[in-house]
Amino acid sequence: QVHLVESGGGSVQAGGSLRLACTASGYIPSGYNVGWFRQAPGKEREGVASVYGDGRGPYYADSAKGRFTISRDSAKNTLALQMTSLKPEDTAMYYCATGPAPGAQRLEGRYYNHWGQGTQVTVSS
Repeated sequence: QVHLVESGGGSVQAGGSLRLACTASGYIPSGYNVGWFRQAPGKEREGVASVYGDGRGPYYADSAKGRFTISRDSAKNTLALQMTSLKPEDTAMYYCATGPAPGAQRLEGRYYNHWGQGTQVTVSS
């Protein structure tokens, strides 16, 4: 059983930075994708960034390109999301997840079967 725990969320002003971390326990197959998702109140869950265990990627949503960087340390079973130039619209609960998401659906949450409990990110203007 895979267990994911996120940390690093908080409150920042627009233009600031945050680094989210996700620690995984349990076996994650190398072919699994690992990624970050977010969900704001009243909005649908959105895939932010993902990377495969076999080195393919990273892949970013348009909203994250140029501002967010995903990184994975397979040896330590950790995943990180460095977020810079944060905007109020980045405010959301952020989740890390893993699963056998195929290439074309690598940012679609329905293809991920293990989720963390989330960490809140709040960006004020």
